[in-house]
Amino acid sequence: MIWQWLADGVLMLHVAIVLFVVLGLVVVLAGNGLGWRWVNHLWFRLAHLAAIAVVVAQAWLGVICPLTTLEIWLRRQAGQAGYEGSFVEHWLQQLLYYEAPAWVFIALYTGFGLLVLASWWWFPPRRHSS
Repeated sequence: MIWQWLADGVLMLHVAIVLFVVLGLVVVLAGNGLGWRWVNHLWFRLAHLAAIAVVVAQAWLGVICPLTTLEIWLRRQAGQAGYEGSFVEHWLQQLLYYEAPAWVFIALYTGFGLLVLASWWWFPPRRHSS
């Protein structure tokens, strides 16, 4: 049972990172429009840029995400053959795993990464909140 819990935890962490990457850009753009100063804090922007940079690099290098590899290994330890299991597991997987040619992911991730870089130009990060 512990292996399944660990696998579910890795899956939830994976979803949280995906949400941070996707919603992070939305928050930066909307937050600047709404006058939220914290969205331009350097630590937040660097973490966001680093996260999308890892995704883009993995796509270009053809590397499978280590979280995916870890989750699959944990599921095998739990005696699971695939992604069948709990309710949380099933629905979170629907958000993350889908089929398309590799070039589609490379193009999408690269385009999104370029948008994140452009947001640095439009709304430069700041070291201080003032």
